[in-house]
Order: sequence, then structure tokens, then C-alpha cells
Amino acid sequence: MRQYETLLLLSPELAPDGRKEIIDALTGIIERENGKMLLTDEWGMRDLAYAVNKQSRGFYVRLEYAAPGDCVTELERNIRISDGIFKFITVKLNEEFTPEEA
Repeated sequence: MRQYETLLLLSPELAPDGRKEIIDALTGIIERENGKMLLTDEWGMRDLAYAVNKQSRGFYVRLEYAAPGDCVTELERNIRISDGIFKFITVKLNEEFTPEEA
């Protein structure tokens, strides 16, 4: 397993229930694909440095998890087809990682 971090930029028009629904769906995908969630960090609504998809504000969420590479592929596929997420980035934090280390 490897340790990853995915930073999501959610639409500012989403209600808190809509944001929670998206986060829960992504967490479910990670766990279904034999991964383990380590941390869900909601940074809140922030102004963007420049407009992205005609949005000047966005709600930031950081997901930290341990998973195999196939899980990241499936997670990013679902992020791309999601309506409430308009920007994301995934970064590998640690090559050899066991969830017990967390």
C-alpha cells in the first residue's frame, strides 16, 4: 500500500449535506477498493487566486488515505464525473506504507 493525499475543490453552491454526501461517497470508494481512510480535513470556503470554471470561491477538502494504485485510478474516475467537484489533485506521500503506522 502507498499513502496518498487528494485535495478537492468543491463548488461553493453545494449545501453542507451535498458536501458530506460527496465526501462519504469518495470514502466509500476508497474502502471498497481495499484502501483505508486516514484523515478527512475540511479547510472550508476560501477565495481563489483566479477564477476556475467561472467560480471565484471554493470549498477545500483534503483526503489522506492508504491504498493500492488501482484505488487511486477508480477514485479519480469518480471525481471526474462528479458534478460538485471542479478541481482536484492527488499526490503520493509515501511509497511503502502500512495503515498501522498511522
